[in-house]
Amino acid sequence: MIKKIRVLVVDDSALVRSLLTEIINRQPDMECIGAANDPLIAREMIRDLDPDVITLDVEMPRMDGIDFLGRLMRLRPMPVVMISTMTAQGAEVTLRALELGAVDFVAKPRIGLANGLRDLASEIVDKVRVAAVAKFRRPLSPIVSAPGAAVLPPASAARSTNALIGRISTEKMICIGASTGGTEAIKEILVCMPADSPAIVITQHMPLGFTTSFAARLNSLCQITVKEASHGERILPGHAYIAPGGKQFRINRSGANYVAVVEDAEPVNRHRPSVEVLFLSCAEMVGRNAYGIMLTGMGNDGARAMREMHDKGSYNYVQDEASCVVFGMPREAIAHGAADEVLPLEKIAPALLAKLGASGDRLHNRI
Repeated sequence: MIKKIRVLVVDDSALVRSLLTEIINRQPDMECIGAANDPLIAREMIRDLDPDVITLDVEMPRMDGIDFLGRLMRLRPMPVVMISTMTAQGAEVTLRALELGAVDFVAKPRIGLANGLRDLASEIVDKVRVAAVAKFRRPLSPIVSAPGAAVLPPASAARSTNALIGRISTEKMICIGASTGGTEAIKEILVCMPADSPAIVITQHMPLGFTTSFAARLNSLCQITVKEASHGERILPGHAYIAPGGKQFRINRSGANYVAVVEDAEPVNRHRPSVEVLFLSCAEMVGRNAYGIMLTGMGNDGARAMREMHDKGSYNYVQDEASCVVFGMPREAIAHGAADEVLPLEKIAPALLAKLGASGDRLHNRI
């Protein structure tokens, strides 16, 4: 007999509670063991029912979802999937929830809620399944409690700002792919990158409307400039470009310059944006001047393309199992023979900087 994933739904909307309960109970491998309309009731139900996964709304009476999540992660850490509204404010709050330890989120529409949630049923249950097996990571950096306040970068970021890479080739490019758990993992990499870093291009699986806030938040923390990629713009050193949600992002050349291609192409490996699309373009356009990084995530998106990068001469880093929230995409990259080094998350940026520094020294000696 299959062991079912026991899910507690926490949402102040009776309609949402009913729909989520129905969606969950239709799955052969999960059951909704309870539904709470506010966090204080949820607290008692967690104690009595011991769920495997919680779905948690953000805006609720008596205590909002973020305050509740913060207390939960301090006192009784467990897998949480946030149910967030697809608005700019919803995106900001969702990123805060991921910083606090939520495994993932589902973006619900503001209008047409009932039909919208039914359309999202497969995404919801997939993310509950992932959350049930995900590993917990404590927040990687101190959290500032004031609403909307920035997260302070770790001490390693401050140290790296005085250790600039030097005269490296502007041809070089760092290519990053990530999914579940990736927002915090990407932050861990980018806050360590100095102002003269090679250009960085990133695909993080995220829906439309959330990548703008993600880029802005990272930009407030980093020495480099972090932005959402725009179609046709030059890809410049000292900048990181994040694939916009709901679009495909790839690299092209215009003469001697790299340029961003952002387009309404079909999903690849069920994803838009897809790591596969970005990495294949990096293999073709950047070749041996590329550095690939595969971070935490479910599935196999980007594994084949990362091997293509490797075959074209890139040097690739893959996050190890122990430091991943979900060891899906990294496992597949390793299985495809794409990895040059498999490292804990906290060692990837230092290893990359050391390699870039050595590359810069070699270039300087030839000039």
